[in-house]
Amino acid sequence: MNAFSETKLGYGLMSVTSPFDGHLVDTVSETTADEIDELMGRARFGQQVARELSRSKRAEILEQAARIIEDESEHFARQIVEEAGKTIRQARKEVARCINTLKLSADEARHSSGKIIPFDSYPGSEKRQGWFTREPLGIIVAITPFNDPLNLVAHKLGPAIAGGNAVLLKPSELTPLSALSLVEVLVSAGLPDTVITPVVGGVELGHALVSQRDVRMISFTGGFQTGEAISSSAGLKKLAMDLGGNAPVIVMADSDMDKAVEACISGAFWAAGQNCIGTQRILIDHSIFSDFRDRFVAATEGLVLGDPSSEETDVGPMITEASAKRTETRVSEAVNQGARVLAGHRRQAALYAPTVLIDVPHDSSLWREEAFAPVVILEKFDTFDEAIALANAIDFSLHSGIFTGSLETALDAVSQIEAGGVMVNDSSDYRFDAMPFGGFKYGSLGREGVHFAFEDMTQTKVVCINRF
Repeated sequence: MNAFSETKLGYGLMSVTSPFDGHLVDTVSETTADEIDELMGRARFGQQVARELSRSKRAEILEQAARIIEDESEHFARQIVEEAGKTIRQARKEVARCINTLKLSADEARHSSGKIIPFDSYPGSEKRQGWFTREPLGIIVAITPFNDPLNLVAHKLGPAIAGGNAVLLKPSELTPLSALSLVEVLVSAGLPDTVITPVVGGVELGHALVSQRDVRMISFTGGFQTGEAISSSAGLKKLAMDLGGNAPVIVMADSDMDKAVEACISGAFWAAGQNCIGTQRILIDHSIFSDFRDRFVAATEGLVLGDPSSEETDVGPMITEASAKRTETRVSEAVNQGARVLAGHRRQAALYAPTVLIDVPHDSSLWREEAFAPVVILEKFDTFDEAIALANAIDFSLHSGIFTGSLETALDAVSQIEAGGVMVNDSSDYRFDAMPFGGFKYGSLGREGVHFAFEDMTQTKVVCINRF
């Protein structure tokens, strides 16, 4: 037993409510900024413990955690539905991705240990030999959002544990239950309980965490304004940030129309559009615009909006009624500026119907900024160069996509689109958890994806032996 094992942080309670009907799902202990000294003491101790875990032990813990979640996958999926409002079918996919993320993290723990350095390849160093290792950074603050309350937490905890770090985890106060359950699973899988310190609290707590000198890295997923505030108060430490996007998808005249419509429907309305790589602007060749528009609108109107726990539901609620109201207001403002609604723009509490717009002014907030809502814009273009210019006109650029039957056109788009990922014959929202994930311009700092996060969360140490 160590001095921190039975520490009970937090003295208030926060309510977690269902986005769908507002019922109380659970309550969690609230941690305040007044407890920061105790938090940092626990994290410093946790870092000592984490460093002593062998790579094989870290991998064993991560693999065992993956097995536990797999065995309890339906429970985790239902928990996501309850607290986040994600549909049950989408929640099950998130759980499956979390399992994969933990397994990928276990692989990093075992295999990403460093490399031999060929010192003798440089004249004068023939009698030197050595290597570099990857060592823990130390204490990492991980701040996660509501929209993927399980897998995005795994994307921070998995690589951090694999690298031998301690973590102060602050999940969204709207959806803390999945994160807390993941931490419980990791502890039951053998992780010492001081390695991860989960805390649930507000802005003051977040500010206190990120400004601590002993914190070596902040891994944040969330909004641009919050990211700016963090970077202003963080001081000299490593920052990794996913700050959102406004994804364009180009549909060329030679594309497979059925596949393009199907993929873009999913890309636009998955998780009620609360998806940083969700398809927001669909740029369509003028020669097929009318056909694509009609098919897309028909498919949108066929989506089932409602209870996320139902197997039949395609689109559940937004995270809060306030979020749905803000979306309703933004769309109404765009309409007042000249946009036209082809489908949706109806709200009942937190349910906001999937909405399709055309003629959206390019100086409107819906065109320039991330919607983070089930809202998509259809826009006509005349030339490929115009499509590229429209795609690149936004400051936030995580993912993009293009549908075309021409490899040459696809490769031209790949080279010219300013984004962290270009999905060819797929919507912008495709993500495989092993790939580097991040954006260009103001979309992010650094990269997630298990291997790339692991490298960010570790530092090299060189060993050089001079044999005289």
